[in-house]
Amino acid sequence: MTEAIRTFSWRSLFAEWPLYSIGLALALLGMLTMHTFGAHSLAPRQFLWVCIGTIVFFLFAMLDLRFIRRTPVILSAYSVMLTLLALLLVLVHPVMGAKSWFSFGLFSFQPTDPTKLVLIALLAKYFSRRHIEIANMRHIVISGLYAAAPALLVLFQPDLGTAVIFIAIWFGMVLVSGIPKQHLAVVITLGIVAATALWFGGLHDYQRARILAFVNPASDIHGSGYNAYQATIAVGSGEWFGKGIGYGTQSKLRFLPQYETDFIFAAYAEEWGFVGVLFVLLLYGLLFARLLEIARRSATNFDAFFTIGVLILFAAHVAIHAGINVGLLPVTGTTIPFMSYGGSHIVMEFGALGIVASLAKYGRSAPREKGVQEYLGYGA
Repeated sequence: MTEAIRTFSWRSLFAEWPLYSIGLALALLGMLTMHTFGAHSLAPRQFLWVCIGTIVFFLFAMLDLRFIRRTPVILSAYSVMLTLLALLLVLVHPVMGAKSWFSFGLFSFQPTDPTKLVLIALLAKYFSRRHIEIANMRHIVISGLYAAAPALLVLFQPDLGTAVIFIAIWFGMVLVSGIPKQHLAVVITLGIVAATALWFGGLHDYQRARILAFVNPASDIHGSGYNAYQATIAVGSGEWFGKGIGYGTQSKLRFLPQYETDFIFAAYAEEWGFVGVLFVLLLYGLLFARLLEIARRSATNFDAFFTIGVLILFAAHVAIHAGINVGLLPVTGTTIPFMSYGGSHIVMEFGALGIVASLAKYGRSAPREKGVQEYLGYGA
């Protein structure tokens, strides 16, 4: 930390300002969408979380965080996160049917959010050290077990959406690592087998009902299919230019439950319309493009894998959340980066960008490695 302070400069601090500015723009759009003109608006509290996320981003961007590449640091963090996830199942009383938060009075902490970053760091370390040997099926299985541990603990909460995110992170990073096609077929087959076993032995009745409602939305629009039905109405009613900020009837009149979190994309589409949806997707596209460029220019394989892991995390959340909101996926309760209400995920997302910015800045002094950069299309 002393070295980081000694080499600090405002120019280096703002070297990756596009990352922060895009995240902030998305967060502001989310606050505008969740704001109501009554006394129960969540926007002021969300603004506080965005301010904390901003501090975390610039703090991480300023400090030299290359120590997170060390195996003892990563394994220690992974063990702590697994312990916290296990304690949730033992110590926490269910809230809305799930044991997902530690409550500390004025605020709550959801350990699944930092666990996502820890898993990304662990997989980045594992694949960066075995990039040449990735054709060995053993490494794919071991890395899969690293992801399966938190995924199973989260599934017991139960939180199917977050468990899917953990698996998506692992699968995406396996693809980037250069897995052979025959091994990819094995992974997909195992995924189908696991999904089948999950359907018959791991899902709760209400979770199966949601999936069945997705297959046939009209079968129970007043029960398990209600949320999905109201979300599609909200999206469609926005038409081209939306109803205007604060005038979304499905969300503001509470026909659409939890519109500040799980269905904020539908609430946004209702108020901003198709043009607004294109704009927000453009912002996400710019963020993903920037992360991909940083990964291509990374000095080490770990930095490249970690940055790609953050990209996969955000992309998985966007794809699943938007897919649920427009009726393309069954309802699982998943947030969308920077826009959905919540403190833990907002701080984690800005923190992830801060770590990427730090690795990009301090890693430039290290000799460039060959490996994943070439796979991503960066010339040696």
